[in-house]
Amino acid sequence: MKHQIKTINVLLLHPDGHIHLLKLGPIRRSMREAPLTMPILAALAPPELKIEFTVVDESIDAVPLQYDADLVAISVLTGTANRAYQLADHFRSRSIPVVLGGVHVSLFPQEASTHADSVVIGPAEETWPTLLRDFARGELKKEYRGQTSSRDRELILPQPRYDLLRRNGYTVSHTVMATRGCKQSCDFCTIPALGLPYAKRPIADIIRDIRSLPSRLIVFNDVSLADDVEYAKELFTSLIPLGKQWGGLATSKLLEHPDLVEIMSKSGCRYLLIGFESGNQQALLEIHKGFNRIKLYKELIDLLHRHGISVQGTFIFGFDADEDTIFDETVQLVNDLQIDIPRYSILTPYPGTKLFERLQRQDRILTYNWNNYDTMHVVFKPNNMSPHELYKGFKRAYRQTFKIPGILKRLHGMNFQTIINLSGNLNYRRFARKLEEDPRYSKPFMAGTLNNSEQYFKRLSN
Repeated sequence: MKHQIKTINVLLLHPDGHIHLLKLGPIRRSMREAPLTMPILAALAPPELKIEFTVVDESIDAVPLQYDADLVAISVLTGTANRAYQLADHFRSRSIPVVLGGVHVSLFPQEASTHADSVVIGPAEETWPTLLRDFARGELKKEYRGQTSSRDRELILPQPRYDLLRRNGYTVSHTVMATRGCKQSCDFCTIPALGLPYAKRPIADIIRDIRSLPSRLIVFNDVSLADDVEYAKELFTSLIPLGKQWGGLATSKLLEHPDLVEIMSKSGCRYLLIGFESGNQQALLEIHKGFNRIKLYKELIDLLHRHGISVQGTFIFGFDADEDTIFDETVQLVNDLQIDIPRYSILTPYPGTKLFERLQRQDRILTYNWNNYDTMHVVFKPNNMSPHELYKGFKRAYRQTFKIPGILKRLHGMNFQTIINLSGNLNYRRFARKLEEDPRYSKPFMAGTLNNSEQYFKRLSN
């Protein structure tokens, strides 16, 4: 009699980060693209194992706390760490093994391991299949560590299990990854802290993934899509015959490559998110992002607009060089530059970053409650203002920017893209109202400290 292979039920969870979420009655809609982590993990499952995966993103769906899982895997960002640990403790109390991975776990596995049966550190494309085989044999290890290297390398991944995602809960439901990592070294970013090499997927694999997606609109989730200019040119040229429209992230260095921008436009690029970060050049030098030159912002935006590419521009408040005038100055800059959809955040010193280490040395960290590490609360002592002044200025900038006259001033032309940009601005207008009305955003940071985090950092400092 042939041996029956037991089906392993694996629950893959993204805890709710409460970031840029719209609620319209019972409808929850995330103002971001669909996450790719879990569809990739599911695709990496060894073919000889019989595994049923269920993916739940708590941002848009409730976690099935009584789910009959054999294994639960949770992806952890710093801002979702408290909730991830709470969920992990719940499932472990039901005698269900829990695996924790993600950025926060890779930076602080000691903390995460107290809430998990196993932790995954670093990239998972090699360790995750091994972990699943070990689990099937009843030999799950406490730690799985992916290899990192300082050299650029090719990244081979299977086609993500797009079928596992709910497609109507995101601004863009079809996400693609071309590269991993970033060649820059901004001191507030976790990418350099992780030590991951810059990696590029074979273009044929990317085209395969895109062809499988039914939607005409896709988004690249790469943190810096055009870091390798020649690779980017080849990729976007290959996109042209597909007739897709797409968006992604890029840096202001695009201004140095107008020929690349032209190819991007021909390939269907309709918007780019660019981290301008500040209208204060001293602040940009402070964070090692001096390649952003404020005097060239307008030239870059005009170049993109000429090629039919909308600009989603991000700005951060709270740099040491910032004074209390920075909020009104930034609102004016955003309007003058006609940034199609602006976005603001508060400087957040994520653990493991150079910024965190510097502020910790200076005894300026106010809380280790990870709930506050969401870019919408103040978790450190600013240099030229109080935490309350920084927080009030941040909320005022949102309120001023998304008044109707400001929105209309930033719109240019009249076409379908203008309608999309208007819709995006109105969504952020609702979000600005949420900042004013939601009790969660009434103070710079919330009371309460995660005890084991506080103890962990005390041990580090000693």
